[in-house]
Amino acid sequence: MSKPRSLALPPRTRAYRLSTTRGDFAVLDAAPEGETRGTVLLLPGYTGSKEDFLALLGPLGEQGYRAVAVDGRGQHETPGPRGRRAYSRRALALDVVAQAAVLGDGPVHLLGHSFGGLVARAAAELAPPAFRSLTLLSSGPGRVARPQRVRVLALRGALAVLPKERVWLATRWLDSRGEEPGAADPPEIVRFLRRRWMRTRIAQLAGAGRLLLRDPDGTARLAALPLPVHIAYGAEEMVWPVHGLAAAAASLGAHHTVVAGAGHSPNVSHPEELAARLAAFWTHADETRTQALPR
Repeated sequence: MSKPRSLALPPRTRAYRLSTTRGDFAVLDAAPEGETRGTVLLLPGYTGSKEDFLALLGPLGEQGYRAVAVDGRGQHETPGPRGRRAYSRRALALDVVAQAAVLGDGPVHLLGHSFGGLVARAAAELAPPAFRSLTLLSSGPGRVARPQRVRVLALRGALAVLPKERVWLATRWLDSRGEEPGAADPPEIVRFLRRRWMRTRIAQLAGAGRLLLRDPDGTARLAALPLPVHIAYGAEEMVWPVHGLAAAAASLGAHHTVVAGAGHSPNVSHPEELAARLAAFWTHADETRTQALPR
């Protein structure tokens, strides 16, 4: 989970519901400064939301990109069904393809953070022409590290037997690593985190956890994609094994970014540097795409 440090909307950012053939999705849509170089669709991670990208929207705009961050189905401000089948890998991927289709800018650059990377991979595999490139941010084609797997198992088990409020308090305690829950967070951030947790469907949390635990290594499928791929993460990443991410980038010949001093959420801790690295990748991806088009 990413934890925003501020809830203020950056300049030129609108919050609204994006209507698609798959339903309506809550989004933050940030316009760039000056001419638009492209559009990027941003998918949040497990227990996260579109607000995870608040710090990144402004820097992406400064780089010339329209950035659209979305709550997936059942996440925070986007309604979602209660049934388990609604949160399958394919269902979530179809949502993303539908979102990209209505943004009005043709193929978009796709970025998924953490669990959002799993969904982004599935969408890119399902409909490659809908996207210009794929970025996995703090997310790998391999399996998550064992400590995170244990945590996801515990969370899913707790949600099955305990009231949601009690599970929230337990996760806050775990996030603080034994300190007083929420002691380091401003009150408005604590209120936001609780509101996001309570609004997110239990079926979404359970379904996303199941996918994280069962997702097979997708390196081979990524290699078959006709899209430029970017694997980016912080040097202190803990959810996915860093050596596995580096190995995947090497085997794929993917664009590879390691943000020094960052952990699982460079989008929060190092937004300016990350935006510059992303823009460099997207520029290269667009140049490569232009050269490949028939003349």
